[in-house]
Amino acid sequence: MKEIDQQILEKIQSPFTRELGFRLMIETYQRRVYQVIRRMVLIHEDADDLVQNTFIKAYRYLDKFEGNSSLFTWLYRIGTNEALSFLEKKKKRFFFSVEDHQEKLESYLDQPGNLDGDEIQIRLQKALLKLPEKQRLVFHLKYQEELSYEEMAEITGTSVGALKASYHHAVKKIEQSVLSE
Repeated sequence: MKEIDQQILEKIQSPFTRELGFRLMIETYQRRVYQVIRRMVLIHEDADDLVQNTFIKAYRYLDKFEGNSSLFTWLYRIGTNEALSFLEKKKKRFFFSVEDHQEKLESYLDQPGNLDGDEIQIRLQKALLKLPEKQRLVFHLKYQEELSYEEMAEITGTSVGALKASYHHAVKKIEQSVLSE
């Protein structure tokens, strides 16, 4: 276990320093958790809400953290599950078909000032929107977060082989989408 995780967990385990330990955990991992969630949901306000939900759940279930993985991995797993649940609920709540949902997010990408980056970045983001959510998550974790397949397996609860296949399919779909525009 990483030294910072050890320090955080020691503080959390003491009733006198629990709040301090939790604040340290937020300061240490909030930015990285936000980045993963933001890439999945795109909209800043939604990502902020989901990050807050992630840390609330983490606080609630701190006693269940067994230390079999790093805090980073555990928080990512909570955060990605929050994001996937949010996206699924959003589609159902607004009766979006998958195509309508993608179209709405694509129009968000086309608005000035919503995403930094050049035309290639926007094309990549649009291509990512066309992926199934699980493939999008795997692509983000591997390509953008540069996690190993083993770390991704801990986060997603999926086998390394299945993750490799998902990543391969995602890359092929992205290539086809970006080249066809």
